[in-house]
Amino acid sequence: MAEATGDAVAAVFALVTTEPIDRAAIESFVTSRQDGAVVTFEGVIRDHDHGASVTALDYEAHPEAERFLRETCLEVARETGLRIGAAHRVGALTIGDVALVASVAAPHRAEAFAACALLVDRIKERTPIWKRQHLEGGSTEWVNL
Repeated sequence: MAEATGDAVAAVFALVTTEPIDRAAIESFVTSRQDGAVVTFEGVIRDHDHGASVTALDYEAHPEAERFLRETCLEVARETGLRIGAAHRVGALTIGDVALVASVAAPHRAEAFAACALLVDRIKERTPIWKRQHLEGGSTEWVNL
């Protein structure tokens, strides 16, 4: 999806979904013939956190989480002048599932790496999606509230 940003157009892809994320579609969206670098971050569900064994995660999203994600992507696109894509999965996820894909394409690798890091940090700060960790032994805990 392309969004108008005043007198310029910033191309962003932003999606909150219960389905597995299509990394290739996001990378295809952000990449153009002028780009020599594509940097993609995948947030993968791991089996531990702060010394505890994690068995699964549940992600819950604010009803307008996708709007927040889109606004964040647009902000980074405006600041960097680059095409931006991100998708966050919600629902019940298991170890090894991909929860977040963030992708940026740029003419050179340094700007692609920097923009992707900025994008991921801002998504984690501003998108109202919360996770509940299921721990070994049956207990649960909410993280990043």
